[in-house]
Amino acid sequence: MAVASQSLFNMTVPGDNSGGNQGLLMPKLQFRFRVNFINLGLGNDGLSLTKQVMDCQRPNLSFDEITLNVYNSRIYLAGKHTWNELQITIRDDASGTVSQAIGDQLQKQLNFVEQASAAAGQDYKFETNIQVLDGGNGIYAPVVLEEWQLYGCFLKSANYQTLNYATSEAVTIQISMRYDNAVQLENGSLLGVGSPQVARIPANLQDSATGIGSVQ
Repeated sequence: MAVASQSLFNMTVPGDNSGGNQGLLMPKLQFRFRVNFINLGLGNDGLSLTKQVMDCQRPNLSFDEITLNVYNSRIYLAGKHTWNELQITIRDDASGTVSQAIGDQLQKQLNFVEQASAAAGQDYKFETNIQVLDGGNGIYAPVVLEEWQLYGCFLKSANYQTLNYATSEAVTIQISMRYDNAVQLENGSLLGVGSPQVARIPANLQDSATGIGSVQ
């Protein structure tokens, strides 16, 4: 006869394989995260923003669609990809460090007094790392469960938000970031997006566009 504690293994979707139920996996939690900004602004501004982040999106990716019109139907292929804009909300502080850090980065992209722009992208682009943590703190160092490394970042927009007599909320700044590329790490290893375990399949010009195998 099964003991009561064994019933916890049944608190998930029943499987159809010989392994049976394995119990519910621990989820990643939305509020256990940090965002590291590397070489943003004057180079030492990143930590100020990291401590004041309120919420942050994870990367969103989309592919253009290529349509091949054929006899009585259509076939779809993946075209160029786009890393969509990423929104981050940051709590502004009374000492002005957050506003200054964001302002430093914007000033690197364009000198607003002299109306002079940076000569090249490398002069103002920075790196951003978004890390999902396990809840550790203090003497128990947090374990990074998932990390997104974003390369070629710049601020597309900075929204200094609203002031309002009728609320008791903190002042915030919302930034929108563009970036050129991103890779995903799970427990310190490249897995998923950017994984070296998924190699490019060698080209065969007679392979089918439909996914049904080689043309006979």
